[in-house]
Amino acid sequence: MIRLEKLKEEVATMITSSIACSLLERLQLVDALERLCVDHLFEEQINDLLVQISSTNVMDCDDLHTVALWFYLLRKHGYRVSQDVFVKFKDEGGCFAVNSPRDILTLYNAAYLGTHGEIILGEAISFAKRYLESTLPNLEGLLAHETKCALSIPLPRRVRIYEAKDHILTYEKEHATHEVILELAKLSSNIMQLELKIISRWWKDLQVESRLSFARDRIVECYFWIVGVYFEPKHSRGRIILTMVIAIVTLLDDIYDIYGSTEECEVFTRCMERWDRKAAHDIPEYMKFVYEKVLDAYEYIEDLLADEEKFRMSYLRNFTIDLVRAFNIEVKWHDARYVPATVEEHLQISTRSGGCYLLSCASFVGMDHIAIAESFIWVSSTPRIVRALCTILRLSDDLETFEREQVELHVAPTIGSYMKEHNVSVENACEKIKELIEDTWKDFNHEWLTLANVQPKQLLERIFNLARTMEFMYKHDDKFTNCQNLKDRIHSLFVETFASTY
Repeated sequence: MIRLEKLKEEVATMITSSIACSLLERLQLVDALERLCVDHLFEEQINDLLVQISSTNVMDCDDLHTVALWFYLLRKHGYRVSQDVFVKFKDEGGCFAVNSPRDILTLYNAAYLGTHGEIILGEAISFAKRYLESTLPNLEGLLAHETKCALSIPLPRRVRIYEAKDHILTYEKEHATHEVILELAKLSSNIMQLELKIISRWWKDLQVESRLSFARDRIVECYFWIVGVYFEPKHSRGRIILTMVIAIVTLLDDIYDIYGSTEECEVFTRCMERWDRKAAHDIPEYMKFVYEKVLDAYEYIEDLLADEEKFRMSYLRNFTIDLVRAFNIEVKWHDARYVPATVEEHLQISTRSGGCYLLSCASFVGMDHIAIAESFIWVSSTPRIVRALCTILRLSDDLETFEREQVELHVAPTIGSYMKEHNVSVENACEKIKELIEDTWKDFNHEWLTLANVQPKQLLERIFNLARTMEFMYKHDDKFTNCQNLKDRIHSLFVETFASTY
């Protein structure tokens, strides 16, 4: 602990004294701190540095890497900087000047923070993607790895904490950052095992695994997911609460999606709406067990809150009830083999059943005093940024699980509704859904910039990180359902540690 505090002092001094450094050096310092997940230790110093950086005129800077990194970091922190900084790097044919693959990679990542109508950023993505795909076979080392990762999921949409240990090892090998920062990152990464024990004990005490053979045992995966929403040590209570909520959501989803009959689900939904233990007399025993466990879990969560925070539970309960109502509608869709006539009709229900409205609210419940009553009123109004999050989840999940859901006769995904609405092939529908996902990300980015000076950044970060974790979980495959694909990541994050040299 003494060594940790000493390192924090040294890095804090490094940040404040960086005003004498070049713009690129200051940008690289902030980028390194963020990628190594130690930036939360220096929020005030980094914010001051970003204010300085934002006032820098980059219109005269001829280095694409510097300008793109400047744009990326400022947009990421809510600064509405202009896409026009990239105009001078384009030729008459619309191509961008290529000095190195590193320049184009940085441009590619930065452009994914674009909003609607930003044509230059759209052109940057198209050009950079073609260039990087053609160049990748000839790249080596760190640049090859980062390019491959970016082409899979661009940097603004990736979950930092999932990659932090890889960055520590890679940066150490490549000597790409200061050894004091590396040591601090190593010491800060050895956390979270105690929380996982607490949550695992809670889940075991629920006896779900022994009583419900159909229920998924995903508590470690749930915790892994939520660590991506907030990894900072100070948010321990938030992680515990949100993990419990997502575990309950998974349990409820299994009832509606796998085991319960239409009639049973209808009665169970009415029971959930009453939120009263006395209401459980008309439901099957297995549902009565689940119902009691849901109420037990929410009472446990409420006990973790101070008296002045307990008002938050009413919002959490309301979103949970709305979730099961949406589940119940989808059960009826399934039984009737009903395919909504339009994507919009589908999303009116399926964005609710995806659970992100509930998770957005739940991510605030365990926060400290920053989450005030107005915060819960705002998130309960289903603001545009949360609607975008829910849409991204639903469409991404549908794309990756379409074949499985068709085979298993689950609710027809949005792809089916698009085919029905526009009378097109499945291939065409999938391409259009991909375009809709990108359009929705632009909605999300727009709201991120709009809300930067309206809502507390600590709360907005939870929603952005939820979007990032959804991208990770559902891009290329459904990692939560096919949890074998998470084993290496989970082992790296929770089991492997860096030995201290002191």
